[in-house]
Amino acid sequence: MARTHIFLDFFGTLVDYSASRTEQGYESSHELLRRLGASLTYQEFLDAWSRALAEFDRMSDRDDREFSMAEAGTVFLAESLARRPAPAEVEEFVSRYIREWNTGVRYLPGLADLIEELSAEYRLAVVTNTHQPTLVPDHLETMGVLSSFDAVITSVEVGWRKPHPKIYAAALDALGVQASSAVFVGDTHVPDYEGPERAGMTAFLIDPHHRVAVPETRRLASVFDLPRRLREL
Repeated sequence: MARTHIFLDFFGTLVDYSASRTEQGYESSHELLRRLGASLTYQEFLDAWSRALAEFDRMSDRDDREFSMAEAGTVFLAESLARRPAPAEVEEFVSRYIREWNTGVRYLPGLADLIEELSAEYRLAVVTNTHQPTLVPDHLETMGVLSSFDAVITSVEVGWRKPHPKIYAAALDALGVQASSAVFVGDTHVPDYEGPERAGMTAFLIDPHHRVAVPETRRLASVFDLPRRLREL
C-alpha cells in the first residue's frame, strides 16, 4: 500500500534541544518565584523544581498519562509559597520557565526546504510528547513551516504520551488515514519506532550511532535522510 502521510516527532527530530531543567539558566523564573514570596535560593529553586518535575515524570511512566506544565507549576508553587497560587501566577511562572527552557532549542539549517519537499508529496503532521500545548506550534510558526502541517498532535492535549496507543490513534483520526498508509519518524526507540510499528505504521528511527537494533532500511542518519529512505519503500 502506498504511503500518503508522514507523522514526525519534534524534539530531537525536527529540532536539536537540551532536555536539561537546569543548564539553560532560569534567573527570570527564580526572580518571579522570589517576588511571589518564596525564600528559595537560586540553587534551591532549581533543585526543588527538578524534583517536582521528576515526580510527575515518574507518575507518567507508570501508565503514559501526560501532565501539563500548569499542573506541575501549581503543585510546585503551592509547596514553595506555602499557599495556593492564583491561576495567573501559575501562568506567568510557566511562561517564564518555558521561555528560558527554549534557549536550549536549536533549529536545523535546511529544515524548511526539507518540509517543503515532503509536503509536495505527502500530508504531514507532528506527533510529539510535550507538557505545554502551544510550545511546538509556536516553534513551527517561528521556523516558518507550520502551514505545511495538517495537524500538530500533542500528548498534553490527547492526555496520553507516546508510546501509548491512544496518541497514535488520535493522530490517525485527525488526518483520517489508515495506519498502513502512514510513516512515523522520530529519534527515540520505543515512542517513535516500536509504538508506531505496533499501531500498524511504518517507522523510521533516527539512530546515526547504531544504538538500537532496527533494520538498516529503517535507520536514518538524520531527518534529512528520510526522502532517500522513502524512495526505497
